[in-house]
Amino acid sequence: MDILYLEKFSILWRLTMRTIQMTLDDELVESVDKLVKELNTSRSAFIRDALREAVKRFYTSIQEEKHRQGYLFHPVNKDEFSVWEKEQD
Repeated sequence: MDILYLEKFSILWRLTMRTIQMTLDDELVESVDKLVKELNTSRSAFIRDALREAVKRFYTSIQEEKHRQGYLFHPVNKDEFSVWEKEQD
């Protein structure tokens, strides 16, 4: 799933929502409750946003790892970008 698809999917999340049950420790709930009060939002909205961000970070980390692996298997050669050095002057 790429990020563009994820963003389109998050729009669908906003249109159709399900109620779920979660188990959280008391300290976390208290921290979230303080934050949502400061942010003038709801617990549900805060958690939805946090989950969306976590999903985005997850897929971004997958893409970053693919790039790392690509450079491991096909390292940059020393002259690969030398043609651009003259352009920077």
